[in-house]
Amino acid sequence: MTVDAVTEMASNALFLIIKVSLPILLVSLVVGLIVSIFQTVTSIQEQTLTFVPKIVCVFLALAILGSWMMTNMVEYTTQLWSDFSLYIHR
Repeated sequence: MTVDAVTEMASNALFLIIKVSLPILLVSLVVGLIVSIFQTVTSIQEQTLTFVPKIVCVFLALAILGSWMMTNMVEYTTQLWSDFSLYIHR
């Protein structure tokens, strides 16, 4: 196995991690921003007000995007295992 192959596998894995986690992180960011603006406007400083909407929206995003996320991860894993013979040198 060459250094280039390891570097390519690592970069593909990192890109997959970013691609799969980005929608969930964006949902959390947007909901947090909206709740912060709401708290600023209404002067309500309750900590659970930020936590509960975020967790509900993240769970909804996971329910909606979960199959897409799993499909991407399974495709990457299948590609790694199908190319397994290329990684072994005698």
